[in-house]
Amino acid sequence: MKNLFFTVIFLISSFTFSQKIKVLDHQTGKIIKNVSVFNDKHTINITTNNNGVTDISDFSKNEFVVFSHLSYAVLRMRKSVVKSKNYIIYLTKESEQLDEVVISLFKTDEKTNRIAEQIAVLNAKDIQKVSAQTSADLLATIPGIKVQKSQFGGGSPVIRGMESNRVLLVVDGVRMNNAIYRKGHLQSSITVTPNMLDKTEVVFGPSSVVYGSDALGGVIHYYTKTPKLSEEKEVKSQLFSRFSTINHEITTNVTAEIRRKKWASLTSVSYSDFGDLKAGKNRSHGFDDWGKVFFYSENTNGNYKENPTVNSDPNLQRNTGYNQTDVLQKFFVPLSKNTDLKINLQYSTSSDIPRFDRLAELKNGQLKFAEWFYGPQERFLASTQIVLNPNKNWIENGVITAAYQNLKESRIQRKFGSLDRSYREETVDVFSLNGDFSVSLTEDKKRTLSYGFEFAYNDVKSNAIGKELNIVNGEIDGFSNTFNVQSRYPDGGSTYLSSAAYVDYRQDINSKSTLNSGIRFTNTHLNATWIDQTFIQLAETDIKANHSAVTATLGYVYKPNKNWQLNSVVSSGFRSPNIDDVGRVREKSGNVTVPNIHVTPEFAYNAEIGVQKYFNDKKFRFGANVYYTLLDNYIQRDFVYNTDGSIQQVEFDGEFGNAVSNQNKERAYITGFTANYLGKISNAWKTSGFITYTKGRTYDTKEPMSSIPPLFGQFEVNYSIDKMELGAAIRFNAKKEIKDFNITEGIDNHDLTPIVNANATEEVAMYFGTPSWVTLGVNGRYVVSSNFSVQARLDNLLDQHYIEFASGVASPGRNLSVSFMATF
Repeated sequence: MKNLFFTVIFLISSFTFSQKIKVLDHQTGKIIKNVSVFNDKHTINITTNNNGVTDISDFSKNEFVVFSHLSYAVLRMRKSVVKSKNYIIYLTKESEQLDEVVISLFKTDEKTNRIAEQIAVLNAKDIQKVSAQTSADLLATIPGIKVQKSQFGGGSPVIRGMESNRVLLVVDGVRMNNAIYRKGHLQSSITVTPNMLDKTEVVFGPSSVVYGSDALGGVIHYYTKTPKLSEEKEVKSQLFSRFSTINHEITTNVTAEIRRKKWASLTSVSYSDFGDLKAGKNRSHGFDDWGKVFFYSENTNGNYKENPTVNSDPNLQRNTGYNQTDVLQKFFVPLSKNTDLKINLQYSTSSDIPRFDRLAELKNGQLKFAEWFYGPQERFLASTQIVLNPNKNWIENGVITAAYQNLKESRIQRKFGSLDRSYREETVDVFSLNGDFSVSLTEDKKRTLSYGFEFAYNDVKSNAIGKELNIVNGEIDGFSNTFNVQSRYPDGGSTYLSSAAYVDYRQDINSKSTLNSGIRFTNTHLNATWIDQTFIQLAETDIKANHSAVTATLGYVYKPNKNWQLNSVVSSGFRSPNIDDVGRVREKSGNVTVPNIHVTPEFAYNAEIGVQKYFNDKKFRFGANVYYTLLDNYIQRDFVYNTDGSIQQVEFDGEFGNAVSNQNKERAYITGFTANYLGKISNAWKTSGFITYTKGRTYDTKEPMSSIPPLFGQFEVNYSIDKMELGAAIRFNAKKEIKDFNITEGIDNHDLTPIVNANATEEVAMYFGTPSWVTLGVNGRYVVSSNFSVQARLDNLLDQHYIEFASGVASPGRNLSVSFMATF
């Protein structure tokens, strides 16, 4: 009896005085070990064990408890608040203190105060607030990024004067860039819908040490939503829906999440239907007819119309609508305390997407194309990630990612006055394997070594066929004949193999400075075979190309005091020619791109400095970055000449055009700056803004570089109180002078800018360039309850007509979008 009495007393005492907390990852629900837990005076300093648990009994009731971990933002709260949360604490990678934000861009979790490169982050709240129709529209809100559109169903991000295959797109650790990512404008960024994104991170400048080829301008990394573990059995669901007036967009997203202790699942399905886009009516630029659509083709969805149709509303851009479906399925399974399994399945498909700028192309004053559209753009991704945390001397943590991607794209064309329709279809299978590991060389985590490898194998199939329409009583009744058509890429098939290894070292030299350095070796091997030489004759029909490069980076972060951070970076990058560089055949504006099997890699050498000044307890930040990038052996599209100095003529789809090809030049430079500010002015007011300037010219040909946007920026202010949020934004773009366009390449569509002298013999005298523009917008959100919120945006308030630099389609006019989100 006496022993029983003491046992009861012991249990009561343990319950009363033992105050054990558990620390978990907010995103995944997994335990976090080795979290430092201390008070403000550091008189108490304890650490969570292997189960993420520690005892805070020694803290007084109103004392602040601080939770700190290298991979998470610091969390500080009173012990009484910890108690109200049932002693379960969730750590995140986000923080009001902007230098504490944790990013994953460099394959390991790092806080921004240890990173020298210019970076930008959009978290889940930012993505919800922007409420972008496509991921391309989302990217356009990031400081320093300009987005080009040839048609509404696309979006080509430009970073530091580089785009398409000079900018690397990554989704969940898997590179989206493949062997046919082209030079010019690339519309693949929309194949990841914003509704499925948890965050987007961007690093500016060459980052080839971590990411390899293609990352000359920068890296855009999409992170999709991840399921979360739970001690209890939970099922969470979310419904999102939006309507926009400018193109009658209807988007619906449904997400269901199953949470268990030992596994979790997330399923998300999104469908968007976009009607034809209407441009603004207010033409403050002074060009009354620029961008208006007076005639359009009704040869869509299997219809046949012999002649163009008069457009009753020239501001309505006919043949811009399309629809898109996206599916995401993820599983998260902890295999042990130190090993996790992530399975990621993604599928995106679309309807036919009209190529608006080509459907508006004129020949002898008449529309040239009756049909020009992309077939359904399909992307399938299946990846498996093994997340390791063995805490060994040679590997503290790491991720192994095996992935398969299947991508399909096609182009269908037919001209007015012809019944010949051409089909060009491409299929790319990509197999990749990545390993990224890191280890702390000291117990205080101030010296970290990261290393990894990457293999990616691309198998490209390109087919083409021509079919003659059979017209009966004004309707299409099958086909009457077939004929040969030049394929876009080598019709005998092509492969592209990339293999690489890298080492990265980061060290806190002292409390004020951090040094990071790295080196990477990359090898690429290309094979291509041409069979049909009816239209293009090559000296060699079987080619092989093997290229290797060593790239490096050196960065230094100096913090003279807690409110200043100075950054400097010297880095190099390279881009090895892919199948598109070597073997593409296509026609645009009378020029026919032909293969050039002798293209070699282009290199970038970059130097930049940055400064960041923090205010308001680091909740507000002003920053600026200045850079200079030297391009060596750069690749540019140029004419192909005969021995007598005349331009070669090549037949393509029944017409002859000037032969052009991708060619190596000597040296060029791109320089510029971005200045930005972000953060809280007070508890109720937040503001952000940026301005970006870019200049690029060639040293050898003395021409402007392509893809150099004019000065642009955005300023925004937001107010929140209780359940309501209100905001306003100004976006602006300076004029791009015609003399600053690269006329030779024609990538920037100078011929789509306003005509000022139709009789001029030189194009620099014929066209105006891109006019400047300014738009205003307002937005608001109201949280009805913890499970339901409503949001509205009114963009382009003054209904301005404007076209983004190098774009072939006008931007939306005045647009009201209304959306709601419900969670269950």
